[in-house]
Amino acid sequence: MKKPLLILTGPTAVGKTALSVKAAKQFHGEIISADSMQVYRGMDIGSAKVTVEEMDGVPHHLIDVLDPSEPFHVVRFKEMAEAAMEGIYGRGHLPILTGGTGFYIQALLYDIDFTENDADLSYRERLEALAKERGASYLHDLLRERDPKGAEEIHANNVKRVIRALEFYEKTGTPISVHNQAEREKESPYQFAYVILNRDRAELYQRIDLRVDEMLEAGLLDEVKRLKAAGLTREMVSMQGLGYKEFLAYLDGEFSYDEAVRILKRDTRHFAKRQLTWFKRERQTDWLFLDGKEEEGVLRELAEILERRGL
Repeated sequence: MKKPLLILTGPTAVGKTALSVKAAKQFHGEIISADSMQVYRGMDIGSAKVTVEEMDGVPHHLIDVLDPSEPFHVVRFKEMAEAAMEGIYGRGHLPILTGGTGFYIQALLYDIDFTENDADLSYRERLEALAKERGASYLHDLLRERDPKGAEEIHANNVKRVIRALEFYEKTGTPISVHNQAEREKESPYQFAYVILNRDRAELYQRIDLRVDEMLEAGLLDEVKRLKAAGLTREMVSMQGLGYKEFLAYLDGEFSYDEAVRILKRDTRHFAKRQLTWFKRERQTDWLFLDGKEEEGVLRELAEILERRGL
């Protein structure tokens, strides 16, 4: 018997947090965060971190467990999530994986192997130096020459993943897109429901703009100032998240406050669009549209999906 797993995902600001808590209460679940920023302590506003009040007594895992100076990547996420799931299964509860980092979800769902071929870091270090010297787009162009499909799947600004893709090709002679596709086609070790929440595009974008305004009112700039004063820099994984990098640039005098806000809203909308593109490529998914629906109706639809998927 495969162990059960519910995934509740979707683009940023769609409403994952509130629904996941309601679902956990209805289906005897505990929540595992699949978010690359909420894992960090002290990064609350910019990550739209779930509050204790919002948790409403539901256990949450992978929230506030790392210092912002520590690296967090897919391998570490997978290890931590699997450890959390063992405990959840042991308590007879349903793990509910909630968050918008599709790559993390995919890695856990299909038990993707990220074993490196060797420990030689010299090529990675050369690429990191090239990124600093020539910029992210130069590195992305190198990837496009070797692996056009991989370049299409990885955003130019995601230097860490571009470097990993180039490194994988250098070590194996195989494009990482081919490797990832093969891994994606593996059968999942879980009996799962992969539910993607969505809304009308205009409404989603309106929610994104409103969320940014609420973050600013809640003190996002002060949060970034505090993190900067603590010695955190743009090179760190934690500070590359939306909301943090824009206001670090503002504090460094690269552009005005109003421009930082405009860029943050624009880039968050672009991020949501990329998330939806990712989820459309995934298989065995169920799309759940939230427009104009009462909570009770959404939970009823969700229950039907779980029953259909054998959970």
